[in-house]
Amino acid sequence: VVINELVCEGCGDCGVKSNCVSVVPVETEFGRKRTIDQSSCNKDYSCVKGFCPSFVTVEGGQLRKPKQAEALDFSTLPPPASTPSIADPYGILVTGIGGTGVVTIGALLGMAAHLEGRGVSVLDMAGLAQKNGAVVSHVRIADAPEKLHATRIAAGEAKLVLACDILTGIGYEAIAKMQKGVTRALVNTGLVMPADFTRKPDLAFPLGSMEREIVDAVGGDAAEFFDASTTATRLMGDSIATNLFMVGYAYQRGLLPLSETAILRAIELNGAAIESNTLAFRWGRLAAHAPERVAEAATPRRTIPASQRLSATLDETIERRVRFLTDYQDAAYAKAYADQVARVRSVESRVAPGSTKLAEAVARYDFKLRAIKDEYEVARLYTQTDFLERIAGEFEGDTRLVFHLAPPLTHRPQAPGATVAKSSYGPWMLKAMRVLARLKGLRGGFFDVFGRTDERRMERRLLAEYEAMIDEILVRLAPHNLATAVELATIPEQIRGFGHVKERHVRDAKARETVLLAKLRETAPPAAPVKFAA
Repeated sequence: VVINELVCEGCGDCGVKSNCVSVVPVETEFGRKRTIDQSSCNKDYSCVKGFCPSFVTVEGGQLRKPKQAEALDFSTLPPPASTPSIADPYGILVTGIGGTGVVTIGALLGMAAHLEGRGVSVLDMAGLAQKNGAVVSHVRIADAPEKLHATRIAAGEAKLVLACDILTGIGYEAIAKMQKGVTRALVNTGLVMPADFTRKPDLAFPLGSMEREIVDAVGGDAAEFFDASTTATRLMGDSIATNLFMVGYAYQRGLLPLSETAILRAIELNGAAIESNTLAFRWGRLAAHAPERVAEAATPRRTIPASQRLSATLDETIERRVRFLTDYQDAAYAKAYADQVARVRSVESRVAPGSTKLAEAVARYDFKLRAIKDEYEVARLYTQTDFLERIAGEFEGDTRLVFHLAPPLTHRPQAPGATVAKSSYGPWMLKAMRVLARLKGLRGGFFDVFGRTDERRMERRLLAEYEAMIDEILVRLAPHNLATAVELATIPEQIRGFGHVKERHVRDAKARETVLLAKLRETAPPAAPVKFAA
């Protein structure tokens, strides 16, 4: 399954339908969209049921094997500066999420300790966790088996917390094992959204507060944070390499009471992906020793899609959208947008010198309401962008594309707000889309049969209402109500999706708009301070 992010509205209906954590967020110039994490996708295709035309299934071919970074000479790596003592039991707490190999890491460390004749115990706590659920592995190593009286690490006695996922690293089971002066924490800050994301499409990843929680538990000098997920994926071509990358990092930091020989032998005995797991371990070592070399090797070799490169200034934001709207319709349509933003910018600079917050909001959301994804635009975003090139770069073999759509002229809801089932269309749909994209000149005219549907009428009404609201904002704009004005201008952010999904979001957005408009109309400027005579 692949998602055309330009078509995607970021509504999250695919997550609701599938409850699948392989549908992950991707931040783009046009807002948060969705993409498929091919490394973790279980191929049940339930996400395709989301009411959205952005889903395509690729049949007949296979994923192109990601190109790994060119391996460097790891033989020059120095040994760790020190090795922890195991005269007393040494507790290693490995935390992560189900399906990523946390249990395997515990088993590898346990086997390595066994090969060296150490006393070792491994306790995996998976509970009800399956894919993306929290998993914790307690590994205790001592110089003699009789010194191990419990398999579970006691409160405050973890010498090392290897948090392969930061969210599980701040769970009670992990935090309770940490103690200042005792625990060292190595934490992967890679973005792995929790299962709640499937129901809350705007869920933020509070990285800063999570890092502070770990620092509070172990002390600032005892915690290291790094994005192991992104680095390992870029180096190895698969996110499954992340955890062994972190093991290598911990080894090189002198935080594992094990030899490299024993760890690599344990990887061999495990028998799965021996070469790639060994390489991931060595990349982790190098990352701890020479991070700048690893950062250079992990620099993406592919050009980042233009839509994922975020604008740095307001002028760039406007310029990119003017180009987009010109392709969407024509230069006159784009000029109307540019003129509207310029008018807002002029008034805001006069009322609140130095502020561009309102202009930035209008630049993004007036555009959003103009560039509606009607049939002509969906066809254009499939056939006149780099989407097909990206598919060819991601898959190989004799591929066949299948599109999952619900054309409004043939798929009508049985009742207002009712769910509409999608249909599948083969590769011939691309030919139809190429023709349809060239017919964009019909948009809004007498021969625009698609423009007569209830959804298209609603979209035209939303733009007209938004522009009328902006007119009122500009009349009432003052320093004391600027924040309310900006929030009003961002209301279209809440309007997402297609068909019945969009209708639901429109109702919610309009309810919020009503509240904010009342606030704008009622808010009076703050009273001037009373001055008393001396």
